[in-house]
Amino acid sequence: MVSDSEGGKYKLLGFENSKGLAVIMVLSTGKIFKIELGNLLKSDVLDDLNKREIKDVYRKFYSGGTVLTAYEISDRHERSWMTYVALNLALFALYIFTNVASAKLVYLEYFDVVVTPGVFLYPLTFLIVDLLNESYGLRLARRAILFAFASNAFILFLLAATSYLPGLAGWKLDVPYGEVIGHVSSALVASSVSFLFSEYVNSYLLCKIKELTNSRFLFLRVFFSTFFAVIIDSFIFCFIAFYGSMDNGDILKIIYMQIAIKMCFAVFNVLPAYGARSLFKRYVAGSQVT
Repeated sequence: MVSDSEGGKYKLLGFENSKGLAVIMVLSTGKIFKIELGNLLKSDVLDDLNKREIKDVYRKFYSGGTVLTAYEISDRHERSWMTYVALNLALFALYIFTNVASAKLVYLEYFDVVVTPGVFLYPLTFLIVDLLNESYGLRLARRAILFAFASNAFILFLLAATSYLPGLAGWKLDVPYGEVIGHVSSALVASSVSFLFSEYVNSYLLCKIKELTNSRFLFLRVFFSTFFAVIIDSFIFCFIAFYGSMDNGDILKIIYMQIAIKMCFAVFNVLPAYGARSLFKRYVAGSQVT
């Protein structure tokens, strides 16, 4: 039986009292299915739920559906979904920042290489996607990725459209504004493609490793999922953004430096992942009252 502090393969979403059904989500795929309470008590699914979920399943079954629990479909836990919204907004904000900050180039004299400010914070997007996978499953994590991508594309489209509006004669920021927006918009294609591919790979590997390890060894799935996602992201972004304008050798030099910087963050992502999961279990899932 899985403890309260450790997730399993399944998550109890709620009950349909009128039909005597429990609603279950498969965390590795995000698939949702319904099962009768009596059949659930006889199945292996019950053994993979945490203690609180199992307790509420028994209470619901033996009360004939009359007792109220924290998993009622009509009364979903607000704090859990507010946390999901907050993680979505954090992912969106980091993605916006990396695109806008691409107009600023940072020269690292010691390494003799040029990077953008986003390379230092972009790895946090992998951590956020990892947390979404851990707490809400692959399907909702991928929806968050698509939300961040679509919102970013929409905002940059609006910003690009403003550069075509007639400017005030003599306004000193008119020309610089158009140049910055033009640069940011041109980086959108490269960042969007790399973002979608890398985050999808990250979320898929995280869930696959979680399934293979039976929800153990969080540090392994956080590190390895981020490791491969970082490599894919750096190669796709740099080659799309700089191919034709720079020598391939210089592009590879930038890619290797980006991978090195991002991998440092991948190592440090392990501790925040454990801390965030513990906080989620304690203050979100654990705060549900029965």
